[in-house]
Amino acid sequence: MASITRLSLVNYRNFREANIAPPAGVSVFHGGNAQGKTSLLEAAYTLAIGRSFRAERERQVLNFDAAREAAAAYITGTACVDGQSLTVVIGYQPTVRGAGAEGGEEDGSGPATLPPVSKQIRVNRQPATAAGLVGRIAASLFSVDDLDLVLGSPSNRRRYLDVLISQADRSYLQALQRFQAALRNRNGLLRRRREGHVDPEEMEYWDEQLVQAGSSVTFGRSRALARLSAFARRQHGELGEPEQALTLDYLPSVPPGEGAEDTAAAFRQELQRGAAREQATAITAVGPHRDNFVTYLNGLDASSFASRGEARTIALALRLAEAEYLAEVRGDDPIILLDDVFSEMDDRRRDRVLQKVARYRQTLVTTTDVGPVRAALGDSAAYFRVADGAVTREANQA
Repeated sequence: MASITRLSLVNYRNFREANIAPPAGVSVFHGGNAQGKTSLLEAAYTLAIGRSFRAERERQVLNFDAAREAAAAYITGTACVDGQSLTVVIGYQPTVRGAGAEGGEEDGSGPATLPPVSKQIRVNRQPATAAGLVGRIAASLFSVDDLDLVLGSPSNRRRYLDVLISQADRSYLQALQRFQAALRNRNGLLRRRREGHVDPEEMEYWDEQLVQAGSSVTFGRSRALARLSAFARRQHGELGEPEQALTLDYLPSVPPGEGAEDTAAAFRQELQRGAAREQATAITAVGPHRDNFVTYLNGLDASSFASRGEARTIALALRLAEAEYLAEVRGDDPIILLDDVFSEMDDRRRDRVLQKVARYRQTLVTTTDVGPVRAALGDSAAYFRVADGAVTREANQA
């Protein structure tokens, strides 16, 4: 069982310094907009997957006033994992070149600039990588952007699968990293081939690297999605939509076979079929980077026919299925993070979601309206007020 026992932030987003000790069970962080509630969950999720779910560039997590002083930002998390203490420190150090407001690069967040940063990670004082964090502390994040899992581009759904499966299966993460490296190198060769000669043996090498790693990714996604579909269908029905059957359909670029080797053989055939297209585009035509999955309600593609409310319920079912998948495959509960997801829910659905996530060992919830959440959970939850870059635990009401 995993839970975060302490979370400390220094110069992170709008926090100069914050220290919280969330207990087991449900912790509710409430306050107005732009006070830092989402930043707390962002930091907690970074402990699980090694990077922010909000920032396109690492430097965006720096507190701006601290960045002017070239001060580093830190996330420090202590977790209890299977009865053992695990401490993760993630540091964001502004580079000398970018220190202060001058010399930074525009990040699109406002008129001011932020310096580039170098990121260092330590796990129990030992150097680690972002990929090395994945799977150490499992977490499932529910956010307002989850509508993109239904209505957004295939890249959103591929990321959902990759983060989920990587937290449960380290061999999948390794295969995914090998595939991404092979894809970059192969695309580079395709561009060079349009401009001149490329050694055929080099192309054959990266073809085979792409096939071997890509086949493992495709086969892993196929198995995981079959399991997820059953979980999501049940979760969707329990959220109050029993008359609408939810199904997930995997649409791989390369159809998976009975095993990795059968999938690899199919992959090679698809590469041959796509050769002419690759000659014209200089981009790898087939592989897991072209995969998708579709959500159906009663056989209709939800991305085209679902209302916003229906799409929101599907997205919730997918996240609840994700949490269930992680708990079953890993044999322990993930940490559940809900970031302001109740604003578009009716009372019945909000209470059902709260009942479901409260079963996990630890759940962190943010909301701007604590009243309905407090009414549903009462004193079984811990409550924290977030305001002006400070986090204060409140005494439970008598």
